[in-house]
Amino acid sequence: MPDIKVNAELVAYCGLYCGACKSHLDEKCKGCHENSKATWCKVRSCCMEKQIKSCAECAEFSDPRTCSKFNNFMSRIFGLIFKSDRAACIAQIRYLGLEAHAKAMAEMGTQTIKR
Repeated sequence: MPDIKVNAELVAYCGLYCGACKSHLDEKCKGCHENSKATWCKVRSCCMEKQIKSCAECAEFSDPRTCSKFNNFMSRIFGLIFKSDRAACIAQIRYLGLEAHAKAMAEMGTQTIKR
């Protein structure tokens, strides 16, 4: 497996770390911010409209779980299957900042904080 590099630009709008994703590491995906095919993602669209780097910067929702774009049926299924806690990722970004979140995720070798 390739080395997981620390890059704050690879933190997805929802808080996941694309830099540790198998598709990104296999060079099949450029990451959330560069993936123009991800028009289906409501979180990505919302953050792009608000011109923010992640839900951590959203002033409208202090808890992303109260946002219907962040916490929808598909995201709950995704979280269940992958044991992913995107809200914990957002909390970590708010606490540490994007760069430190990217570093923590790269060091753990994972794209998400596990439930």
